[in-house]
Amino acid sequence: MKLIKTKIKNLLIVKTNIYKDHRGFFKEVEKSRILKKKFIFDCVSFSKKNTLRGLHLQKKNSQAKLITVVHGKILDVVVDLRKKSKTYGKYFSIEMSHKSNFSLFIPEGFAHGFMCLSKTCTVYYKCTNYRHQKSEITLKWNDKDLKIKWPTKKPILSKKDKNGMSFAEY
Repeated sequence: MKLIKTKIKNLLIVKTNIYKDHRGFFKEVEKSRILKKKFIFDCVSFSKKNTLRGLHLQKKNSQAKLITVVHGKILDVVVDLRKKSKTYGKYFSIEMSHKSNFSLFIPEGFAHGFMCLSKTCTVYYKCTNYRHQKSEITLKWNDKDLKIKWPTKKPILSKKDKNGMSFAEY
Protein backbone atom coordinates (compact mmCIF):
# COMPACT_ATOMS: atom_id res chain seq x y z
CA MET A 1 0.00 0.00 0.00
CA LYS A 2 1.10 3.52 -0.77
CA LEU A 3 -0.30 6.96 0.11
CA ILE A 4 -0.64 9.50 -2.70
CA LYS A 5 -1.23 13.18 -1.90
CA THR A 6 -3.95 15.20 -3.62
CA LYS A 7 -4.18 18.97 -4.16
CA ILE A 8 -5.94 19.20 -0.76
CA LYS A 9 -3.83 18.70 2.36
CA ASN A 10 -4.41 15.36 4.16
CA LEU A 11 -6.88 14.12 1.53
CA LEU A 12 -5.17 10.97 0.28
CA ILE A 13 -5.49 8.33 -2.37
CA VAL A 14 -4.62 4.98 -0.81
CA LYS A 15 -3.04 2.86 -3.51
CA THR A 16 -4.04 -0.71 -2.70
CA ASN A 17 -2.65 -4.11 -3.54
CA ILE A 18 -4.76 -6.15 -5.94
CA TYR A 19 -3.99 -9.78 -6.64
CA LYS A 20 -5.61 -11.00 -9.90
CA ASP A 21 -5.85 -14.41 -11.48
CA HIS A 22 -8.26 -16.37 -13.67
CA ARG A 23 -10.86 -16.46 -10.84
CA GLY A 24 -11.02 -12.68 -10.33
CA PHE A 25 -9.16 -10.60 -7.77
CA PHE A 26 -8.39 -10.13 -4.09
CA LYS A 27 -7.98 -6.53 -2.91
CA GLU A 28 -6.45 -5.21 0.30
CA VAL A 29 -8.41 -2.20 1.56
CA GLU A 30 -6.66 -0.90 4.68
CA LYS A 31 -3.70 -1.52 6.96
CA SER A 32 -3.70 0.36 10.26
CA ARG A 33 0.05 0.92 10.09
CA ILE A 34 -0.35 2.86 6.82
CA LEU A 35 -3.07 5.41 7.72
CA LYS A 36 -2.52 5.26 11.48
CA LYS A 37 -6.26 5.79 12.10
CA LYS A 38 -8.61 3.75 14.23
CA PHE A 39 -11.68 2.89 12.17
CA ILE A 40 -14.55 1.88 14.47
CA PHE A 41 -17.65 2.02 12.26
CA ASP A 42 -18.15 0.40 8.84
CA CYS A 43 -21.05 1.01 6.45
CA VAL A 44 -22.14 -0.15 3.01
CA SER A 45 -24.43 1.73 0.64
CA PHE A 46 -26.11 0.44 -2.51
CA SER A 47 -27.37 2.86 -5.17
CA LYS A 48 -28.96 2.95 -8.61
CA LYS A 49 -27.54 4.90 -11.56
CA ASN A 50 -27.69 8.71 -11.14
CA THR A 51 -28.34 8.47 -7.39
CA LEU A 52 -26.47 11.26 -5.63
CA ARG A 53 -25.75 10.85 -1.92
CA GLY A 54 -24.46 13.94 -0.14
CA LEU A 55 -22.87 16.24 0.55
CA HIS A 56 -22.82 15.08 4.20
CA LEU A 57 -20.77 15.78 7.30
CA GLN A 58 -21.07 15.70 11.07
CA LYS A 59 -20.26 18.93 12.89
CA LYS A 60 -19.79 17.10 16.23
CA ASN A 61 -18.01 13.76 16.41
CA SER A 62 -16.45 14.42 13.03
CA GLN A 63 -15.51 11.36 11.00
CA ALA A 64 -12.54 10.51 8.85
CA LYS A 65 -13.58 8.03 6.15
CA LEU A 66 -11.95 5.51 3.89
CA ILE A 67 -14.09 5.03 0.77
CA THR A 68 -13.86 1.92 -1.40
CA VAL A 69 -16.11 0.93 -4.30
CA VAL A 70 -17.06 -2.74 -4.03
CA HIS A 71 -19.22 -2.89 -7.16
CA GLY A 72 -19.88 -0.47 -10.02
CA LYS A 73 -18.56 3.03 -10.62
CA ILE A 74 -19.00 6.38 -8.84
CA LEU A 75 -17.92 9.98 -8.95
CA ASP A 76 -16.73 10.69 -5.40
CA VAL A 77 -16.71 14.34 -4.24
CA VAL A 78 -15.38 15.96 -1.08
CA VAL A 79 -15.50 19.60 0.03
CA ASP A 80 -12.91 21.00 2.44
CA LEU A 81 -14.78 22.63 5.35
CA ARG A 82 -11.79 23.05 7.67
CA LYS A 83 -11.97 26.80 8.41
CA LYS A 84 -8.18 27.25 8.75
CA SER A 85 -7.35 25.31 5.59
CA LYS A 86 -5.87 27.01 2.53
CA THR A 87 -8.35 25.02 0.44
CA TYR A 88 -11.44 25.87 2.54
CA GLY A 89 -14.52 25.69 0.29
CA LYS A 90 -12.68 23.88 -2.51
CA TYR A 91 -13.75 20.49 -3.77
CA PHE A 92 -11.95 17.41 -5.05
CA SER A 93 -13.57 14.76 -7.23
CA ILE A 94 -12.41 11.41 -8.53
CA GLU A 95 -13.99 8.52 -10.41
CA MET A 96 -13.72 5.21 -8.60
CA SER A 97 -14.86 1.70 -9.44
CA HIS A 98 -14.51 -1.82 -8.14
CA LYS A 99 -11.64 -2.14 -10.62
CA SER A 100 -9.77 0.84 -9.13
CA ASN A 101 -6.51 0.03 -7.40
CA PHE A 102 -7.14 2.67 -4.73
CA SER A 103 -9.46 3.88 -2.00
CA LEU A 104 -9.98 7.50 -0.93
CA PHE A 105 -9.05 8.65 2.59
CA ILE A 106 -11.11 11.66 3.69
CA PRO A 107 -9.95 13.36 6.89
CA GLU A 108 -12.26 14.92 9.47
CA GLY A 109 -13.76 18.26 8.44
CA PHE A 110 -14.87 17.40 4.89
CA ALA A 111 -18.35 17.12 3.40
CA HIS A 112 -18.63 13.94 1.34
CA GLY A 113 -20.90 12.76 -1.43
CA PHE A 114 -20.95 10.58 -4.50
CA MET A 115 -22.98 9.84 -7.61
CA CYS A 116 -23.52 6.34 -8.98
CA LEU A 117 -22.33 6.24 -12.61
CA SER A 118 -23.02 2.57 -13.38
CA LYS A 119 -26.33 0.67 -13.45
CA THR A 120 -25.87 0.02 -9.71
CA CYS A 121 -23.00 0.52 -7.28
CA THR A 122 -21.99 -0.56 -3.79
CA VAL A 123 -19.74 1.67 -1.68
CA TYR A 124 -17.94 0.56 1.48
CA TYR A 125 -17.08 3.18 4.13
CA LYS A 126 -14.71 2.75 7.06
CA CYS A 127 -15.26 5.56 9.60
CA THR A 128 -13.31 6.77 12.63
CA ASN A 129 -16.44 7.74 14.54
CA TYR A 130 -20.03 6.56 14.91
CA ARG A 131 -22.92 8.28 13.20
CA HIS A 132 -24.14 11.25 15.22
CA GLN A 133 -27.49 12.03 13.64
CA LYS A 134 -28.15 15.21 15.64
CA SER A 135 -25.03 16.92 14.27
CA GLU A 136 -25.41 15.80 10.64
CA ILE A 137 -25.67 18.51 8.05
CA THR A 138 -26.10 18.38 4.30
CA LEU A 139 -24.72 20.90 1.84
CA LYS A 140 -26.68 21.60 -1.31
CA TRP A 141 -25.29 19.27 -4.00
CA ASN A 142 -25.59 21.93 -6.71
CA ASP A 143 -24.48 24.95 -4.67
CA LYS A 144 -23.53 27.84 -6.98
CA ASP A 145 -20.51 28.82 -4.85
CA LEU A 146 -19.02 25.32 -4.85
CA LYS A 147 -19.41 24.84 -8.64
CA ILE A 148 -19.15 21.05 -8.51
CA LYS A 149 -19.26 19.44 -11.94
CA TRP A 150 -21.69 16.56 -11.55
CA PRO A 151 -22.34 14.30 -14.58
CA THR A 152 -26.12 14.97 -14.53
CA LYS A 153 -28.26 17.95 -13.63
CA LYS A 154 -31.20 15.75 -12.53
CA PRO A 155 -29.88 13.22 -10.00
CA ILE A 156 -31.99 10.92 -7.84
CA LEU A 157 -31.96 12.52 -4.38
CA SER A 158 -33.29 11.79 -0.91
CA LYS A 159 -35.53 14.39 0.74
CA LYS A 160 -32.63 15.25 3.05
CA ASP A 161 -30.27 15.85 0.11
CA LYS A 162 -32.86 17.91 -1.81
CA ASN A 163 -33.08 20.26 1.19
CA GLY A 164 -29.36 20.77 1.80
CA MET A 165 -28.09 24.13 3.00
CA SER A 166 -26.00 26.44 0.85
CA PHE A 167 -22.27 26.82 1.39
CA ALA A 168 -22.91 30.47 2.35
CA GLU A 169 -25.38 29.33 5.07
CA TYR A 170 -22.81 26.87 6.38
